[in-house]
Amino acid sequence: MRFSPELEHGRLLVRYKRFLADIETDSGEKLTIHCPNTGSMFNCMAPGGRVWFSRSNDPKRKLPGTWEISETPQGRFACVNTGRANKLVEEALLAGVISELNGFTALKREVAYGQENSRVDFRLDYPDGPVFLEVKSVTLGFDDSPIAAFPDAVTQRGARHLRELATLAREGIRAVLLYCVNLTGIEAVRPAEEIDLAYALALREAVAAGVEVLAYGVSLTPEEVRVDRKLVVHLGGDR
Repeated sequence: MRFSPELEHGRLLVRYKRFLADIETDSGEKLTIHCPNTGSMFNCMAPGGRVWFSRSNDPKRKLPGTWEISETPQGRFACVNTGRANKLVEEALLAGVISELNGFTALKREVAYGQENSRVDFRLDYPDGPVFLEVKSVTLGFDDSPIAAFPDAVTQRGARHLRELATLAREGIRAVLLYCVNLTGIEAVRPAEEIDLAYALALREAVAAGVEVLAYGVSLTPEEVRVDRKLVVHLGGDR
């Protein structure tokens, strides 16, 4: 996935009210842009850090741009626009990059399912039955560790998705959780139990019920981002 329009570069001044960020461009222009990330963005940003954003010329938009990439305090690149994750995974599915999920005959997005009124990111249909696929965007890294973690804030929604997937698995329906790790320099991913122990426990319970957990990493530059490799999943909170 190439970034279009071409991303512009600046420095972060402050992120606030979750969805707003003040930045200063290389030319000295100060802007308030949209931050499309509902998480804490812990270890993912710092005042003065480099950011890349897409600018919109749509006169109906309240904000002139969208924050796309952050340089983390550890010097990694993170794609902080969580809305990109599903598009990246769909692109990878169609290209056959995610080998565990090859061979589907139809792909449907945002399908209602479950006992808690959820929507799964993808339903993939195969000759022998469907696969329900939930995608999570991961951007949390620690110092120079090659292991990323999820979530970066307490997520009741994430735990609910795990319960829904576990119910499907117990009924004999293939259910898959895929971590799309939008952070460079990463080889593995783990549950961030120090941030949300309930999520980590729900993940292990889901795996015990038969839910498959996959993780894939990306190559990321200010020009392009794409899913390109399988990562290791640690369920025990290893760092």
